[in-house]
Amino acid sequence: MTIHKLADLADSAACPRLVVKVGSALLVGRDGEPRRAWLAALVAEIAAMRARGQEVIVVSSGAIALGARRLGLAKGGRGSLADAQAAAAVGQIALAGLWADLFRQHDLTAAQVLLTLEDLEDRRRYLNVTATLGTLLAAGAVPVINENDTVATQEIRFGDNDRLAARVGQAAAASGVLLLSDIDGLYDRDPRQDGAVRIPVVRGVTAEIHAMATGGSSSGLGSGGMTSKLQAAEIAELAGMALAIIDGQPDAPLATAFGAERGTLFLPRGRKRARKAWLGGKMRLRGAVHVDAGAAQALARGSSLLAAGVRAVEGAFQRGDAIAVVGADGRTLARGLSEYDAGECARLMGRHSREHEDILGYAPRSALIHRDQLVLV
Repeated sequence: MTIHKLADLADSAACPRLVVKVGSALLVGRDGEPRRAWLAALVAEIAAMRARGQEVIVVSSGAIALGARRLGLAKGGRGSLADAQAAAAVGQIALAGLWADLFRQHDLTAAQVLLTLEDLEDRRRYLNVTATLGTLLAAGAVPVINENDTVATQEIRFGDNDRLAARVGQAAAASGVLLLSDIDGLYDRDPRQDGAVRIPVVRGVTAEIHAMATGGSSSGLGSGGMTSKLQAAEIAELAGMALAIIDGQPDAPLATAFGAERGTLFLPRGRKRARKAWLGGKMRLRGAVHVDAGAAQALARGSSLLAAGVRAVEGAFQRGDAIAVVGADGRTLARGLSEYDAGECARLMGRHSREHEDILGYAPRSALIHRDQLVLV
C-alpha cells in the first residue's frame, strides 16, 4: 500500500513505521513547565498505534525550553549557544524522564537517543544509527530522539527538529513523518492574512511552494518555522517518505487531524536505494560543480558526471565529499560524492576522459561523480 491521504499515516499497512515530531511550543507551556496532560493524551494515541501494529519513533523538542526555566535563563535559553547547551543539559533529563514515565503507564519502554548532525552526515555513523533504531524497534521500545544540544556547535547542528525528524525517518526506513506544529499546515501566504488558503496536498516542493513559507514560528519557543518544515519535506520526498504538517494544539491531535483530514500532506517520490536516499538527504555539501546543458541532459538520463561537461568548480572539497551539481540556470540538479578533490576537478573540467591521465599523471577514475554515487534532486 502507499500513502495517498493524511489518515493513511495512521494505517499500519500503508505506514508501518512512522516518525512523530513534537515541537517545543506544544510540549512546554509559556510558564516553562511541561504540558503533562496534553502530552499524556498524545502518548495514549501513540500507544494505540503501537497496539495496532504500527512502529513509532518520537522526535521531541523541549529540552532547552525546560532547562531554561529551571536555570532562570532569558530568551528561553536561546540567548547564546552556551545558554542553549547549559539549558539542554538540565532539560534533557527532565524531558527523558517525562516521556519514560508516560510510556511506562502503557507498558511501553522509552529509549533516549541523542544525535548531532555528524551522526547522520557521516556514512558509518549513519549506519550505526540505523542499526540502533532497528534493534530498539524490534525489541518493542519507542525511541525518543532529540538533537544533542549540549555538545553540538553551530557547525554541527541541525538547528531544528523538523529536518532532524526527516533524517531520522530516512535512517529508520520509515514510511512517513508527522510534524506536530502550532499551525495546521502550509498556507498559500501568511495564515494571519485575510484570504489565506491551506494547501491540503503537495506533490513536490517547488520554488513556488517555498515562496509560501512565512519562515517564522508563531510561538517564539521553537527554532523552526515553515521554511524548516519545507526543507524537511524535501528530505522526506527524496527518501520516498510522506511527510505531513498538522496542528498539534488540540487534545488527541492525531485523531483530530486524521478524522478531519486537516493538515498538509507532502507526497513522496518513488523510494530510492538506501545509499541514494542518504545522499539526497545530506544537509552539508562541501562544494559544487557547474555543468553545461549537455551534462545536465546526460544526468537526467541516468549517466555519470564526466569532467568534459563541467564549467566551474566551487569549494575546497576532497575526494569522497558530498558536492552539488549545478545547472546553467543556477539550479541544483544533483548531489553526489566526488571522485576527485577540488583542485583536480578544476584541472580536469572541460577536458575529455582520454586527456585525464596526461593531466594528472596517473590512471584516471571513470567519472567525476559515478552514477552509483549520485542522486538527482
